[in-house]
Amino acid sequence: MGGLGVVRVSGPDASGIAGKLLGLAAPLEPRRATLASFRSAAPAHRDVTDQVVATWFPAPHSYTTEDVVELSAHGSPVVLDAIVASAIASGARLARPGEFTLRAYLGGRLDLTQAEAVADLIASVTPLQARAASEQVEGGLRRRIDDAHARLFDVVARLEASLDFPDEGYHFIEPGEVARQVGEMAAGVRGLVESGTSGRLIREGVTIALAGRPNTGKSSLFNRLAGAERAIVTATPGTTRDVLTEVVDLLGLRATIVDTAGVRDASDEIEAEGVRRASAAARAASVTVVVLDGSAPMSDDDSSVLAAVNGAHVVALNKSDLPPYSDEPTWRDHIVAATGRADARVVAVSALTGEGLDGLAAAILAALGSTAASEETPRVTNLRHIALLEDAGRALEQARAAAENAQPEELVLADLHEARQALEEIVGVHATDDLLEHIFSRFCIGK
Repeated sequence: MGGLGVVRVSGPDASGIAGKLLGLAAPLEPRRATLASFRSAAPAHRDVTDQVVATWFPAPHSYTTEDVVELSAHGSPVVLDAIVASAIASGARLARPGEFTLRAYLGGRLDLTQAEAVADLIASVTPLQARAASEQVEGGLRRRIDDAHARLFDVVARLEASLDFPDEGYHFIEPGEVARQVGEMAAGVRGLVESGTSGRLIREGVTIALAGRPNTGKSSLFNRLAGAERAIVTATPGTTRDVLTEVVDLLGLRATIVDTAGVRDASDEIEAEGVRRASAAARAASVTVVVLDGSAPMSDDDSSVLAAVNGAHVVALNKSDLPPYSDEPTWRDHIVAATGRADARVVAVSALTGEGLDGLAAAILAALGSTAASEETPRVTNLRHIALLEDAGRALEQARAAAENAQPEELVLADLHEARQALEEIVGVHATDDLLEHIFSRFCIGK
């Protein structure tokens, strides 16, 4: 529910259907907002009325490249349902998920990378996510793919022309020049693939599990990161019995923070189930933050939690607002001994005051192999694009090696055509119905 709602009708009969809904005496004027009255004729919404603003976008100058009419009404679900039902009664049908954007792709308004980025932009929850998706909607990735494809096409054309002179060999371009140009293209593709490491984290987000024994301050740290009192905090061990989650912006990343039950030997059946879920959450997380109480000595439960951590992790030495526990060896020595890793990332934090949280966020990004917040907008964020770029890169490297060894043009061309096909698949030059169904089924119906 909102202040306004928009109903979009696309297709050759869009203007006629709008005329029936609004009872207009004259046709809508192209690209001009017109105030009109709507009265529902649908049986289930009879006599629902509203003042609407209708705008007609004649083909091909519309989002879908077809005739489109947009009806801006008040945001009441009753009113919007009545408009949709009346449009269907007048000859329209309900759009399928992503059908408007699919039609824009089929009509040549968008390429496939731009269409996929529309869904990413809608789903974005952090400014960095939105910026990355917007850059692709505006054609940023397409331009880079087009540049690479144009260079590749030029080399392919000259090699194919050489085949018309079989006795001459590389007649229009020398093998060394082929190897040089193809090597440059391969390096450019590698750069795009490398940008996908941070790009995927930005697009897909990360899951961060807080783990530790009871009363180290996990729930307090969870509340501090969430910016709200989501978890109950008491001095009684075992207060957290289940898994709590909250989505936050972590230096640009969409991060799902997971607060888990304190890990210890629990006799209580409910707490034991909470401990089991905590272990499962830590295993499934992108990175685990092990929370220790820096004001107390390390316990056997602390050592057990540290020893059980696999994969990316950071140690948050909590309660830095209290006097630190003084003992030899140092906390870091204890942590290294428990994990067996000398490169353990240890950050002193205070869930009470918020001290050290920026350092904790930076350490989490480092554990994930990303510095997303300090990078330029990533060029590639989609796993499908990354996989195809990797295919193109391998084919280009094979072509470069073949050219360096002065192999016959046919062998070099076979690899170059494979690279071309991979690049064309990214932007949708070759797209199967199954691929389109997979991509557009993720969209909401209104887009």
